[in-house]
Amino acid sequence: MSGDDDRKNELAREHKERQEKRAAEQTAKGRRNTFIGAGVAVVVVAGGIFAATTLVNKDGSEAASAASTPSASASSPAPTTLPSTTPPKKPGDVTCTYKRDDSVPNKFVGLPGKKPNLKLSTMTVSTNHGDIVIEVDANATPCSVNSMAFLAKKRFYDNTKCHRLVTPETAGLFLLQCGDPQAKADGKNPTDGQGTAGYVFGDEAAGTIPYTRGVVFLTQPAEAAGQNSSQFAISLSDENSQLDPQYSVLGMVKSGLEIIEKVAKDGVLVNPDDITGDGGSTAPKNPIIIKSVTVK
Repeated sequence: MSGDDDRKNELAREHKERQEKRAAEQTAKGRRNTFIGAGVAVVVVAGGIFAATTLVNKDGSEAASAASTPSASASSPAPTTLPSTTPPKKPGDVTCTYKRDDSVPNKFVGLPGKKPNLKLSTMTVSTNHGDIVIEVDANATPCSVNSMAFLAKKRFYDNTKCHRLVTPETAGLFLLQCGDPQAKADGKNPTDGQGTAGYVFGDEAAGTIPYTRGVVFLTQPAEAAGQNSSQFAISLSDENSQLDPQYSVLGMVKSGLEIIEKVAKDGVLVNPDDITGDGGSTAPKNPIIIKSVTVK
């Protein structure tokens, strides 16, 4: 048996042990993003997404085992488009509710306004590797886009590190998770993936489209609803369509996916001390640092 096979088997065994321990010790609410981890958690089998969040499949099982790799689909998913509603919403018809939440580590910069700007269409995440440009749909997810625009203006994301890079080799999925303002992304910090903006808000357009390559969605703890905050994930594979449809869709990447894919080739830092117990922090070895976010 090769060294790679031995390592995969070891990861699978450790993953199973963590699952059993977690099932015995936790309540359904016990692993709050505690983030996504979006808390976005996605966070994944290798779980801890948004705070620490474990992404789950549509049948309720965990997304993948540590030793699994994505398999080719019989047919490729249909091209994904944003879930814009019809007819367009009127500004006066939309009111957003954001609730202060200080139960997990956070960086509170205030609460977004209740009335969203439905004309916002583009979110640009400027990183140390280049820009990731995302098409957002304020008509479909007005409160989600409104939250991102607010945090961007408050410079909430400036100089933060994307704390989680989930790869097929580590979790059977392929995505990047960002938005924990306190993440160190060093493979050592036990609380990476827990940080939020200190408030939560309800789900929008969850499950309206599969989380295929290029889809950007908010993350929140597994088995939770209405716990969206600052964390978000960028899907890098059509295989992610297997995820449970519980995450609010924020938008679609127009350009910049190749930036993340290039970084992914350098591998990840597996954090053995992650308190989520399931790989909530598998940070990219080549750090992805958000310099700024703009929404317009």
